[in-house]
Amino acid sequence: MSQSILSASAKGATFLILLQVASRALTFTVNQILLRFLSPELLGVSAQLELFSISVLYFARESLRVALQRQAHGTQAVVNLAYLAVVTGLPLTYVLAHLWLRSDTPKVPYFAEALGLYCVATIIELLTEPSFSAVQQKLLYKVRASAESTATLLRCFGTCGTAILANRMGTDIGALPFSIGQLAYALGLLIVYLFNMWPVARDERFTLRPSRIAPSKDTPVTFKYLSTPLLRLTGSLTLQSALKYILTQGDSLLITTYTTLTDQGAYALASNYGGLIARMLFQPIEESSRNMFAKLCAGQGTAPDAKTRISGQQLQERKRNLSQAAKVLTIILRLYNIISLFAVTLGPTLAPLLLSVVAGKQWSTTNASNVLATYCYYIPFLAINGVTEGFVAAVATNKQLYAQSISMGFFFAAFAGSAWFFLEQLQLGGSGVVLANTVNMALRIVWNTWFINRFFGGQDTPFRLLDTLPSVTSLAPAAIIPMLMRMKPGLGFVSKFGVLGELVGMGMVAGLFAVHVLFFERRFLVECYRLLRPARSAQPAKGQ
Repeated sequence: MSQSILSASAKGATFLILLQVASRALTFTVNQILLRFLSPELLGVSAQLELFSISVLYFARESLRVALQRQAHGTQAVVNLAYLAVVTGLPLTYVLAHLWLRSDTPKVPYFAEALGLYCVATIIELLTEPSFSAVQQKLLYKVRASAESTATLLRCFGTCGTAILANRMGTDIGALPFSIGQLAYALGLLIVYLFNMWPVARDERFTLRPSRIAPSKDTPVTFKYLSTPLLRLTGSLTLQSALKYILTQGDSLLITTYTTLTDQGAYALASNYGGLIARMLFQPIEESSRNMFAKLCAGQGTAPDAKTRISGQQLQERKRNLSQAAKVLTIILRLYNIISLFAVTLGPTLAPLLLSVVAGKQWSTTNASNVLATYCYYIPFLAINGVTEGFVAAVATNKQLYAQSISMGFFFAAFAGSAWFFLEQLQLGGSGVVLANTVNMALRIVWNTWFINRFFGGQDTPFRLLDTLPSVTSLAPAAIIPMLMRMKPGLGFVSKFGVLGELVGMGMVAGLFAVHVLFFERRFLVECYRLLRPARSAQPAKGQ
């Protein structure tokens, strides 16, 4: 069982990573075009509109998605509960849009119209939740990849095409390109999901519409449509989701409240570039691993000597699943630490120079490069928190989730205090927001690792945090690499090439460091490769 779950999760992670790489590459290309037509102020407005959409979607569906991954009582039960996202999202969209318009709205053309289109796009995106939940339940990662890649392509064409057309016509349409792109994204998502899932629903005898479900002794039903255990779990996760939103989106809230539109645009640019690794690699692995951990550790909340009698075969299967979960978590964390080693060692020196090349001259007067350099130190915390918090969400009991929610209240107090110190006292601007987020993530990681050690310790399953660290030989040169990069070796030979020459000099040092790390971590990287092989080797057997 554990091997098949691992195969499906590895395959799913691969699909999602390829999807993210392709979509981010396309988005990156389009953004480079847009940066030539848009000012920092307009990019700041787009960040505000994106924050609005993220806020509605997060509160409407986040607790539902986590609950549906942890417990499944049939596809129809999952589809029915997913409609709560639409029911919750409709009034939430209206209330937040009303508050947005009553606040100090940016002085850009067509802001209200752009916000209205974002409202429509958000509701359409929520209508995809039933199909999305069925896709997750059935592990149909190809369907999800098809829907999201098509929607991303439409958003890029909508945003970029509108901006270029308006520029050629000499018309200032303000933030409308972003809202048109978002509307195209939502429509593409809904159409592709329905097109692909309607035949699946017909063949497997469930419907994408709300339908009555039969209650049983273990799974009672509320209002004839909603699974009571799923509903209770969703309710218990709602408070935690609210606190998690504040801690996760706290940077956007702070930067919107306390800085100018120009600074908001600079921060949005830096965080978009800095978060490329997180969105392309960390997020897909986190989603797939959370699903996998929930299945491998299902029913592990109690010890083997609990009241329920377990056969010897079931006990062995249980131990194998737990051992597999511990092994995969260790491998993921070590891989993240190796990637983070490159981010922290090479990023702060290399990223600002790359930004000056890809973003254009109008961004050189902003503090985007300083924010991006600081963001490189934030990437390790972002990565480790994502997978450890995903593990907690997958295996924790309701009581443990409640304890985590209370802890998050203290983390918020620490986050708010550090934000006040960095922004008000030290006047660090966007870099201060990144540092405050780092404090927040560090505290959450401490709690998550404490929980993980306690969980595996209670199950008599080996798990050592030291095993998640890169080897000492890999870490050895990390201290001197930034100094060597600042010396810009080879610059005397290639100085006539300007910025390109600097990049070549720094690239030489970065390349040597990469070869060094890959050589001393080669055994571990081969192990990572073998972890993905079951998904490939399992396929020929089906055709026999």
